[in-house]
Amino acid sequence: MSSFSPWLRNVGAVALLGMVAAAPVAAQQRNPLQKVGETVLDQPAQSYRFERFVIESGEPARRWRVNLGVPTRTSTTPSPVLYMLDGNAAAMVFDQALLSDLAAHAAPVLVFIGYDNDLRIDSAARTLDYTAWVDTADDETGTPQSSGGGAQAFLEVIQQKIKPEVERRARVDTAQQSLWGHSLGGLFVLSTLYTQPTAFQNYVSASPSLWWSQGAPQGAMKRAFLAKPAPANVWLMLGGDERSGNRGVRDMSNPRVVAHLRRIAGAAPDAAHVLSERLAKVPGVQVTYREFPGLGHGPMLPASLKATLAALYGAAARSRPAPAGAADAAAE
Repeated sequence: MSSFSPWLRNVGAVALLGMVAAAPVAAQQRNPLQKVGETVLDQPAQSYRFERFVIESGEPARRWRVNLGVPTRTSTTPSPVLYMLDGNAAAMVFDQALLSDLAAHAAPVLVFIGYDNDLRIDSAARTLDYTAWVDTADDETGTPQSSGGGAQAFLEVIQQKIKPEVERRARVDTAQQSLWGHSLGGLFVLSTLYTQPTAFQNYVSASPSLWWSQGAPQGAMKRAFLAKPAPANVWLMLGGDERSGNRGVRDMSNPRVVAHLRRIAGAAPDAAHVLSERLAKVPGVQVTYREFPGLGHGPMLPASLKATLAALYGAAARSRPAPAGAADAAAE
């Protein structure tokens, strides 16, 4: 159940490429240079106040910008804390009504982990940080390119630098720590679960990129965790269109699109659902699987984050258009 044969992967790839090739050509690619714009982080404090700090690490030095949201309501007890990857994009999901709702319920501390720039998604940086495996694949010219493999180093940054600074600035309950990520971020959530399952208590993996490195996330690291699991609460979320293999309308005349579709054939479209069934059988691991009918990959970022806030902290589910640029290819 935890792996797929090359035959199945090839069949899936052929079917996928045939499906998108037959569709009318229209651009649905994420703009890699999209800026964040104004968010609740820039607005006057109401139910939450926000502050910012920058973490620097590595040689040569790399910089992560962390925005911290602290409820303005005073409390006598420590607050649960939610760490969110792709922090700039995550911030775009929030509005004052959602923050007010959160403050009226569990009032979690909100930690937006991004990069020290104004990009909605920093593709190069997240590709390095969110992947525990090096991926080598042909680019649009057919030239092999290798990327990724920095997840362990990034987790150390979170554990040793970001968390201590958060705990210095806000009163958090270290027994109620949650990690949310989408796409490659969802993959990082899973590799963290597999390698340091006590780092957080709640793991929310949305649309995880299980195809990365020819399906390596379905291999030895996962099996090691299954052989010696630790208690954890896991949410796996997937768009209905993702599970069916519907990647939307793609420009098959674009070599970059074709190269990307070839890469994502490294896992079956329903691999996250299959993984949820496997994890649910593991003692001590509580698994919740949720599918979002009609949603593709990009729209799953805001949908999964709002669903996380509802499931963990009692915020009302809100219907709100996806932010501009959150096309189906977003954050892949």
